[in-house]
Amino acid sequence: MKVLNLQCAHGHGFEGWFASNEAFETQLAGGLVSCPICADTAITKLLAAPRLNLGSPKPPAETPSVPAAESSPEARWMRAVREVMAKTEDVGERFADEARKMHYGEAEERGIRGQASREEAQTLLDEGIAVFSLPIPPALKETLQ
Repeated sequence: MKVLNLQCAHGHGFEGWFASNEAFETQLAGGLVSCPICADTAITKLLAAPRLNLGSPKPPAETPSVPAAESSPEARWMRAVREVMAKTEDVGERFADEARKMHYGEAEERGIRGQASREEAQTLLDEGIAVFSLPIPPALKETLQ
C-alpha cells in the first residue's frame, strides 16, 4: 500500500492511498483522483521522505492532542462542516420556506440547512432572518465507502 501526499492546483493538501505507484498514475490519468475539498482533478504528487522501521519506537516525550495533518486549515474546515451536517436537518430547496416558518413561529425552531438562491437569502436577511452560506465540499456530499 502506497500512501502519497497529494495537492490540487488550488493548494489543498491531502493523502491518497493506492495499491502501487502504477495504480496512482493510472487513476490520475483517468481523472479518478480528485481533491476532497474542491473536487479539482489537477493533482500533483508531493515529495515525501521514506519511512524506515529500524527498531522499536521510543515513546514521545509529549503526545500532541491533534496530529499536525489534522490541524491544517482544510482538515479543520472539513471537521466543522461535518459537525454542521451532523447537527442540522437537510430541508433541500424548502430552506427559505422552513426558515420563514420558524422565524414567524409556525414551525418548531431547529437547525436546518438547504439550498436558497442569492435573492432568497437576501430576502430572508431583509426580513431579519439570520442565514449564511456554507459551501459543502464535494467529498461530503457523497456517501463515503
